[in-house]
Amino acid sequence: MPRTSSRLTFAVLATGAGVFSMLQSLVAPALPTVQHALHTSQSTATWVMTAYLLSASVFTPILGRVGDLAGKKRTLVAVLVTVLAGCLIAALAPNIGVLIVARVVQGVGGALFPLSFGIIRDEFDASQVSGSISNLSAVIAAGGGVGMVAAGPIVSALDYRWLFWIPVAVVAVTVLIAVRYVPESPNRAQGQVSWLGAGLLSAWLVALLLPLSQATRWGWGSAKVLGLFAAAVVLFAVWLATEARSRNPLIDLRVMRLPAVWTTNAAALLFGAGMYAIWSFLPGFVQTPSAAGYGFGASVTESGLLMLPMLAAMFLSGVLSGRLGPRLGAKTLLTTGAAFGALACGFLTLWHDAQWQIAVVAGLFGLGIGLAFASMANLIVGSVPPEQTGAATGMNANIRTIGGSIGAALTSVLVTGRLQPSGLPYASGYTHGWALLAVLCLAAAGAALLVPVGRATGRTVGPVPAGAASAPARVR
Repeated sequence: MPRTSSRLTFAVLATGAGVFSMLQSLVAPALPTVQHALHTSQSTATWVMTAYLLSASVFTPILGRVGDLAGKKRTLVAVLVTVLAGCLIAALAPNIGVLIVARVVQGVGGALFPLSFGIIRDEFDASQVSGSISNLSAVIAAGGGVGMVAAGPIVSALDYRWLFWIPVAVVAVTVLIAVRYVPESPNRAQGQVSWLGAGLLSAWLVALLLPLSQATRWGWGSAKVLGLFAAAVVLFAVWLATEARSRNPLIDLRVMRLPAVWTTNAAALLFGAGMYAIWSFLPGFVQTPSAAGYGFGASVTESGLLMLPMLAAMFLSGVLSGRLGPRLGAKTLLTTGAAFGALACGFLTLWHDAQWQIAVVAGLFGLGIGLAFASMANLIVGSVPPEQTGAATGMNANIRTIGGSIGAALTSVLVTGRLQPSGLPYASGYTHGWALLAVLCLAAAGAALLVPVGRATGRTVGPVPAGAASAPARVR
């Protein structure tokens, strides 16, 4: 396939990844509507989000590795078809059980991120790789913002089922174009999928993320929560031992130990904690009736509009990072992005009495998200061998999700730990939560400062396919 088609290839990758990112946040504002329409309880309705989170966490690194082995285009098309099926099932779901199953199927789309980054690295000219990864990261980041902004108007004007019918149409066209125009990447890893490693990875991720997402309802000291946390520790240790001894590990731990990789992943964990918590709690804060002593009584649509500065800033800074990266270096951009996040949360801790203050915070945090997403992806891609791109970027996305679950859980404890007689949180719960997120983002900036400068340590480790590029990249 000629290189002149790189724009069309990028458009396909960006559309698929953007739709998946949008599906992450598109449903959250509509959960009360879904609960009412399907005649279910609030606790059951939350599984619409939990099932999606768990599924994406499991499939992202596994299918990223499958793409490295079996071919990234082939795996990308299969994942897109699966997302299409999941959206169609969700749009037609007659009850909450079927909708939850549909969300599990949609979660397979998490693999679109590592597969897309791998195709860009394999297929695009070297001069285009960094900028294209930055632009794709901007689309991924903005996709979550589009979901928050668009959910209210779609549900108000149409019906909650159109949250899935619209992606059905978009993904169907994307599949057709991908089959015809996306090239198959030449770089393949040797070996086969370690299904034991995949099973253990899935087990410890579920054991960790499930209690984090359900602890506020089950109780932090409950037997279920403590038992699952203990199981997560044991399963994680067994997974590490299994992967270290495997000839064909699902995740090559030697790659994960590379200085540029583990420091970037540490920053991803901490920044993800702040980012997802802001996405989860800021809309609820502005929707709180002013009678509670804070909040603005905003509707779902109005709260989404207050997030517009975040959406615009995410996309703008993500695109600009592609031009700034060669001059300033990905490390500098990651540190700056995390610092913007800390500044935004610190501002929010002290000033949150007017809607313009919320808009400023949203814009600042959006700048941070755009810079951080693009730089993390570029640091990982530039530091690992080509045949490890899918697995490594998949784990980075997963670690960011794990951080998000931890941040949301900790913030929930602070926000809902003490409630007013009306059942609404006290203002102090939110301010303590914002302060915690500021600290987490500041810690992410500190982790980013540890990313090594100079020649990347991402040299090839272990066997590589014949003809695979193994020259170390340069990380700045």
